[in-house]
Amino acid sequence: MQSEPPFPGRPAPPGRVRADNARVVADVLRRAIHDGAIDEALDERALIDEFNVSRNTIREALAALTDEGLIRRSPRVGTHVVARKLDHGLDALQGLQETFRRHGAVRNVVKIATLVDPPRLVARRLRLDDAQAVYIERLRYLDDEPISLDITYLVPDLGIAVLDHDLESQDVFTVLEEVAGGRLGRADMTVEAVDADPHSAAHLEIASGSSLLLLERLTHLAADDRPVDLEYIRMRSDRIFLRSTAYRNEQLP
Repeated sequence: MQSEPPFPGRPAPPGRVRADNARVVADVLRRAIHDGAIDEALDERALIDEFNVSRNTIREALAALTDEGLIRRSPRVGTHVVARKLDHGLDALQGLQETFRRHGAVRNVVKIATLVDPPRLVARRLRLDDAQAVYIERLRYLDDEPISLDITYLVPDLGIAVLDHDLESQDVFTVLEEVAGGRLGRADMTVEAVDADPHSAAHLEIASGSSLLLLERLTHLAADDRPVDLEYIRMRSDRIFLRSTAYRNEQLP
């Protein structure tokens, strides 16, 4: 494959090839699509001028975005945006209904809601000792599209009361604050990419082995910082992206 200068107009470093530039172009365009900076049509000539790359590079980038389902390319019609991912911010501690209220109606299908003997690692993180935990598994839809499969462990003194509420139409966070009589305070979170197991894939209507975002979140009460809610949330990575704002620590050397 022949080397091509990377944009904007600088000599190509050793090993920099067209595929590298296509990937970078796709990354920039993908974010612009999700942010709404690119609304409908994409013009190849304008993109060639903007990125200072060849037509083949632009076409490779657009082919990648087509494979992801974000754009559609048609003869005589051109290239148009057909889908955007949902923006899931990590800066605010919110339930899914609160997060996606601008995008549509979130509804829940409760698969399981019961008391269980939790795994020891779960019990330790919720400080349960030998107590049981409330276990809730929900399939969550945005309008008619499944977007996440959530597993929730709750401490029993709050969780048992949560089970008496309508969990089909409410976030657990909302109900938990009502039951606790106070606000949730903070959450420890991790996010990683995982492959969809057959169970998750079937519920989320995607192919087994597809990439998912797994958000693990341990939420504490504001009043006493007690951990009360441990969640494992599998989100469709083809429909959701995660966003956060970070600030540099001034104490760093």
